[in-house]
Amino acid sequence: MEDRDKLLGRLQDLCARAEHCSADIFQKAMKALDWDRVASQEMVDSLVKDGYIDDRRYAEAFARDKAQLTGWGPVKISYALAAKGIGKDVVSEALSMIDAGKASAKLRSLLDAKYRSVQGEADAKLRLLKYALTRGYEYSQIETLVNDIVSGK
Repeated sequence: MEDRDKLLGRLQDLCARAEHCSADIFQKAMKALDWDRVASQEMVDSLVKDGYIDDRRYAEAFARDKAQLTGWGPVKISYALAAKGIGKDVVSEALSMIDAGKASAKLRSLLDAKYRSVQGEADAKLRLLKYALTRGYEYSQIETLVNDIVSGK
């Protein structure tokens, strides 16, 4: 029992320092508790009840950081959150919190930088489109922007 109290304290400290989703903490608890699913779920439930873990808060922070800092688009963010077991409604809400103007500006700066490295190549436009798609943006979001960059606007 004392070991579980120590583990709970360590998990509380971890969650107090940074946002974590319930799936990540569940995995950490499973490893520490020799893969005891019931005890691990009890730890997660306790942390959720005490406010240390909130998947909605985590999803909002994740989406905001990935959009602003790394330039990920909504498609890539939604797939990453879904992989962490975050529900579709929470993902949609988190994506709605992203500032569209800042995200568009970030995408523009990423594409400008990429264009400088592929400028003059025959397939420059295609490479820009592929690059933006792998960053998680939808074709409809990037088509006009790529055309503007390639045409020098």
